[in-house]
Amino acid sequence: MEKEHKEARAPSASPLRVALVGCGAIGSEVLQRLSQEPGLAGLRVDWVLARQPRPATQALLARHAPAAQLVSALPADAMPDLLVECAGHAAIASHVLPALRRGIPCLVVSVGALGTPGLVEQLADAAQQGRTRVQLLAGAIGAIDALAAAREGGLDSVTYTGTKPALAWTGTPAEALCDLQGLQQPVCFFSGSAREAARQFPRNANVAATVALAGLGLDATQVRLVAHPHSQENVHQIQAHGAFGRLALELAGQPLAANPKTSALTVFSVLRALRNAVAPLAI
Repeated sequence: MEKEHKEARAPSASPLRVALVGCGAIGSEVLQRLSQEPGLAGLRVDWVLARQPRPATQALLARHAPAAQLVSALPADAMPDLLVECAGHAAIASHVLPALRRGIPCLVVSVGALGTPGLVEQLADAAQQGRTRVQLLAGAIGAIDALAAAREGGLDSVTYTGTKPALAWTGTPAEALCDLQGLQQPVCFFSGSAREAARQFPRNANVAATVALAGLGLDATQVRLVAHPHSQENVHQIQAHGAFGRLALELAGQPLAANPKTSALTVFSVLRALRNAVAPLAI
């Protein structure tokens, strides 16, 4: 018998059962806000997948998702209605691909992982095997719908510029390219393709990869990364030209308090996707 196509569904009497992958800065914030949002009462987090559960994670679940099972991998007999990845690039291979093959629809935050050659195709193949789908979330950036629409009419060029406070680049190759501690002026320390940006700066590549996958692709999308000594915001800029006309976006996002490398808008992007999964009217 042919397996039924399964994806995020319209509201029903039973709640949407969610598996949340990752309970770090993004995942924990999502859990807290889910418990405070009456508009998201139509879903329930039944599993939280964390590689090394900590006492703080246990306490968080006790407060915000007491019915959720804390596990390192999704049990073989568990069939959530939706799996939400908030854990980082390694979670694509360890959790998202297996879930898709089992027919579980997935939302993916760590889009930067798709800079790895062949991984986009692996995701598509896994979704086809499971007769389901995977949705890449916009995360910290906007205008993705407009960019993807412009691609249909023909894009000539897309450039993404990511500017973060200088010290937000600590722990990345930027440390060897400029003096993050001593900067007096903004410095562009990387200019190249979105694929190369994802390779060199994997923890900061989600926005660049999202812009690329919505538009011209990882190799044709140009990326500039900037360290700003006086900025307190993560600033994202898109410039695009094509048959549709031209697009210019600047979005200045507040960093997530628990992790300054991440924009708070990433959390809100997850919440929006979850709201759309249970709402009678989605936009």
